[in-house]
Amino acid sequence: MPQHVHPLRILGSSWALPGDPVSSLALDAKLNLPAGRIAQVSGVTQRYFCPAELTAATMAAQAVEGALANAGLRLDQIDALVATSGTMDQGLPSNAALILHELKGPPMPAFDINASCLSFLAALDNLRWPLAAGRYRRIVLVAADVASCGLNWDQLEESAIFGDGAAAVVIGGDSQKTEQSRILASQLTTYAEGAHFCEIPAGGSRFHPSRIHQPFAPLTRFKMDGKKVFRLAAEKIPGFIDELLDLAQLSLAEIDWVVPHQASHLALSHLERRLGIPSDKVINIFAGHGNQVAASLPTALAIAIHDGRIQRGHKLLLIGTGAGLSIGGAILEY
Repeated sequence: MPQHVHPLRILGSSWALPGDPVSSLALDAKLNLPAGRIAQVSGVTQRYFCPAELTAATMAAQAVEGALANAGLRLDQIDALVATSGTMDQGLPSNAALILHELKGPPMPAFDINASCLSFLAALDNLRWPLAAGRYRRIVLVAADVASCGLNWDQLEESAIFGDGAAAVVIGGDSQKTEQSRILASQLTTYAEGAHFCEIPAGGSRFHPSRIHQPFAPLTRFKMDGKKVFRLAAEKIPGFIDELLDLAQLSLAEIDWVVPHQASHLALSHLERRLGIPSDKVINIFAGHGNQVAASLPTALAIAIHDGRIQRGHKLLLIGTGAGLSIGGAILEY
């Protein structure tokens, strides 16, 4: 087996959403906008917002419990819990520690892998190695993001695309089944010229209230230069995908499903058009969920597994962009 190919099987998956969906028409009314305005700007018809009494860890625990049930496993049969969220519940401790506490779980390695919207892909890329080496046999990956609390509704193009949610998968390196499940290729690249294209300045030591002489609240809001993000991603993604396919020794025609990060309706449309991917081969949940940050891709993946579109043996291209500006991808034989 080539060095970059590793057995990796998704043993179970699930997702969790907070409360009832919030329609774009309801947001139009709340923000005193003409009916249909937010759907027109964002391409989202509904999304889910996490109420104040819930946390990302709450949603994450629900998703983990669902993935474990789907895999037929208990938490004490898991070797590590890894949070792959793009946002933090609090500065310390790690999201994974808070999720393990929410689950009332046994002692185990619990840590975060945070690469913004690409956190799930970054975890797959990094954890396939200890799985292959036998360091771990089964790992829970869980992404839970609450984007809604950091949105600036004066900037509809930035805010109206987002929603909250969580998703979890149980992965194992012990592929002892008849079907062969493996990662054929994966890689991540960050283009540092895009470091400030998407950001929330507050949340760390750089803009801590004790160290600044400016209002703190505006620094807690998400801001994005959407045009610069789109231009850089559009320039880099085609070559990135070509390299990933070459590494896997596959053509795009041999891919059964493309599971992208649900960045925006424009990004998804451009991906289909630029690469010539038929829309019926793309898992697109954007209109009903919005951009759920790092939870977007694993939510789309879990939904497509559960509704039967993705079947064992299918070859999947997982692809996305994130703040940084970063691009990540993996080719998985499910």
